[in-house]
Amino acid sequence: MGEMLEVRWHGRGGMGSVTSAELFASAAIDEGKYAQSFPSFGPERRGAPVVAFLRISDEFIRIRTNIDTPDIVVVVDPKLLDQIDVTTGLKEHGKIIVNSSKSPEQLKAQYGFKWAVASVDGSKIARETIKLPITNTAMMGALERVTEVVGMDSLVERLKGRFGPRAEANIDAMKRAYRETVMKE
Repeated sequence: MGEMLEVRWHGRGGMGSVTSAELFASAAIDEGKYAQSFPSFGPERRGAPVVAFLRISDEFIRIRTNIDTPDIVVVVDPKLLDQIDVTTGLKEHGKIIVNSSKSPEQLKAQYGFKWAVASVDGSKIARETIKLPITNTAMMGALERVTEVVGMDSLVERLKGRFGPRAEANIDAMKRAYRETVMKE
């Protein structure tokens, strides 16, 4: 990997963006990497827009600030695309991963994105696997597909630890999203 990977998650309170960032960071640490995850602090309440940050590196991470220039932006709630500019500060060769039934080409055309766009219908996957409209574990699969920054086995172990008896459905959601994520440069 060499340099640090910085990911900014955009979701809503109660949708699990913070949990996803945490689980990814824990999986990276399990593999001997350095990682940190934290929410952007504010008066978040259920349903309010929320931002979570994730850093993964082979070297010790000295910075502790919010991520202003991410390598990747993960959009857990596609409605946010019409409400805020999720691409603020996104690096020139950055990537946008969106929970959407639309293709990357459609998203690029609709929002004028000049970055690579990956999309996966995380909402449909969540409904069919975990039977709830909570898409964060599906979006973990999409992020894994785009970055391959940690091993899938490490993520699976973390989901087992976090969700216990509900882990299998969440693991299914993550793996299915990994397979179904489509990217357009």
